Amino acid sequence: MNFLTTTFSSLRSRNFRYFWLGQCISTMGTWVQRTAQTWLVYELTKSAFLVGLLSACQFAPILLLTLVAGSLIDRYPKRRILIITQAGFLLLGALMTALVFFKVVQYWHILVIALIYGTLQSIDTPTRQSFVVELVGQKDLINGISLNSTIYNLAKIAGPALAGLLMAHFSIAFCFFVNTLSYLAVLLGLFLIHQVNVVATPSKKHLLSDIKVGLAYIWHQPNIRLSAALMLIICTLNYNNNVIIPIFAKTVLHAGAQTYANLLSATGAGSLVAAFLMSYLAQLGLHRRFYLIVGVGTAVLQAALIVVHTFGLAMVVMVAIGFCNMIFLNQSNAAFQFDIPTELRGRIMSVYVLLTQGTTPIGSLYAGGVMDLASGLWGFPACGFVALLFVIPLLIHNRQLVHQWWQN
Repeated sequence: MNFLTTTFSSLRSRNFRYFWLGQCISTMGTWVQRTAQTWLVYELTKSAFLVGLLSACQFAPILLLTLVAGSLIDRYPKRRILIITQAGFLLLGALMTALVFFKVVQYWHILVIALIYGTLQSIDTPTRQSFVVELVGQKDLINGISLNSTIYNLAKIAGPALAGLLMAHFSIAFCFFVNTLSYLAVLLGLFLIHQVNVVATPSKKHLLSDIKVGLAYIWHQPNIRLSAALMLIICTLNYNNNVIIPIFAKTVLHAGAQTYANLLSATGAGSLVAAFLMSYLAQLGLHRRFYLIVGVGTAVLQAALIVVHTFGLAMVVMVAIGFCNMIFLNQSNAAFQFDIPTELRGRIMSVYVLLTQGTTPIGSLYAGGVMDLASGLWGFPACGFVALLFVIPLLIHNRQLVHQWWQN
């Protein structure tokens, strides 16, 4: 009983329960659509580069707009912002469903929708990240972060598997319809949340001035600055599973949509184990030694995939990659949110989102280009080896701080 109480401590908050349950359903729908959309694009174009371009279009707005969004998030009530963005996602899901159902969808349609989706996401994601502390308080913040990660990884397991079944037994259009309906759950959860103290700091300052304040805070905090540098490398190069896995499944394992979905689910399974582990360990605070191990471990595992040519071994490595990725993101999130000024939270978390998602266009285009020039076998290793070339000198340059982290 003590294990359950410790692992799910943040769910004692009524508001966070509504938020968490709505996110559970919505995130599942997002992964169903993401899986189906990637497969649809590869079937339409037969190009790994164009799959990467799709990912780049979805995440490019985050690269361009997230810092501005962070300043806006600190000025307005976060619940209101989320209601607007989630309603926008619902409308985009309905449009995609119609295009695919009536068999009129073209590649450029998907790119335009991805760009609009990314624009909304550049506001929605940092808002959700910074909203957690308002719902659970500082005491349960790390646990709330971990349980939010659990949602993501439950969906990452079940979503691709469900998408594979829906594509095999129904249609790709049905996958987009399921995602559209899922946004109703998160909207209901948001409408049920009742906040007594709404955190918002209206400001007459120019947006650029607010952005500079947030960036200056991060730069002058050595722990956050090193975390940001690690995230820039690892998230750019080692978080391109959606681009690499479908090509890896088809060209290396010579398999179809179900194997692609299974490999995605394997990364989700590893991430889920890590999420529950970090939820339980949240009471102990940050685990910087873990952070270093999994950051390097992700790159090493991806480099090792150069010798993997069988489905069984690929599944094992994907579980390990998912485990490392989850702990890395969990501890990055906690490092950014730990003991930061409340009035800067939106701006600081916008940098976190910029590093975790805004760098994706660069990594996606790089991975897609490598696979088009070489083959699907080189997608993961090309990312893993290059990440190590950047990470190792960074850790050596910051060896004193790394030593402190290792002793933590």
